[in-house]
Amino acid sequence: MKRVFVNGYGSIGNRIAQFIKDDPQIKVVGVGKFSPDDKVNDAIARGFDVYVPQKRIESFKNYKIKGTIEDAISNCDLVIDGAPGGIGYANKKQLYEPKGVMAIYQGGESVFGDERVSDLLFNSRVNYKEAFGKKHVMQGSCNVTGMGRILQPLREKYGSRLVRFDAILVRRWADLEQTDKSVPDTVEWSPNPHHQDDVKFYMGKDTPLFIQAIKVPTRQMHVHMMSIRFKDMTPNPSEILDLFKDEHGVATLWTAKGTKQIRDAAESMKFSFKDTNMIHIHANMMETIGDTIKMVYSDDQTGIVIPENHMLMQAMLFQKSYEESFSHTESLFHMEEKKKALEAFFAKK
Repeated sequence: MKRVFVNGYGSIGNRIAQFIKDDPQIKVVGVGKFSPDDKVNDAIARGFDVYVPQKRIESFKNYKIKGTIEDAISNCDLVIDGAPGGIGYANKKQLYEPKGVMAIYQGGESVFGDERVSDLLFNSRVNYKEAFGKKHVMQGSCNVTGMGRILQPLREKYGSRLVRFDAILVRRWADLEQTDKSVPDTVEWSPNPHHQDDVKFYMGKDTPLFIQAIKVPTRQMHVHMMSIRFKDMTPNPSEILDLFKDEHGVATLWTAKGTKQIRDAAESMKFSFKDTNMIHIHANMMETIGDTIKMVYSDDQTGIVIPENHMLMQAMLFQKSYEESFSHTESLFHMEEKKKALEAFFAKK
């Protein structure tokens, strides 16, 4: 049994901790908290030991704290870093590297520049085995993770027939749980969005991908609007949909009218956190014109990276085969069951 510490208890950290505590191969040492707030008691109520920074321990005197983050890191095999974006690099240099512990970082960090956390950006659909033997690996963001689930099957099927991918990322402003983060009444564009470079980092620098990104005032998922250009006439839309029929973590929905409707369906089906953990192709939006096919899919924001973290953890700790790792992750997340339920709920009439 391996010992894992989740350093951070926000949108990603609390989800990861609550899933991996049910993994019989993992002992959750505890969770790290940086701010003395209600989430401390939430973590304790869920059965997690809470650890805090040594220099801030006095701020937590009114809470039942187990010990310091420094102690927890000394007592684990791997850290899943769930700190706010940019803090992961500081944690790597100040905590993880000095103690020689393996670490997984989230999409708020970078694999570029002087403050890169890793030389590998993980996407289980593309480069699972490359995580073997690595001590520091970055898990891609939700948008970056989702694009791998779409692009890799297309590349495997059509190869040199593909000329270019053009995508507009319509990004949610904040997660559902981030109630302290306002959602302003504006549409904001992102010059030089990191997603393009990140996807090319794991797909290959020559991938013909062009991305634009905007943020819209919602908490209900991301939407990707993608045009795929072929050298010749496009395949029939039904052929594209068939390609994703058995693809893990990709559901095909015909009648969904919006992202909140999908969230509400997930809640009615008692999905954890309302998360589907997957991509949803909106089949009624697919069109072809000559050499180009247009597709639209929604991306389950934070939820999509949680099973990815679990896959990455297995690659780093156990070097399991992809098939064994996938099977074990599925036993915890039940994504095939969720996929079937969503596809039935939003089936073609």
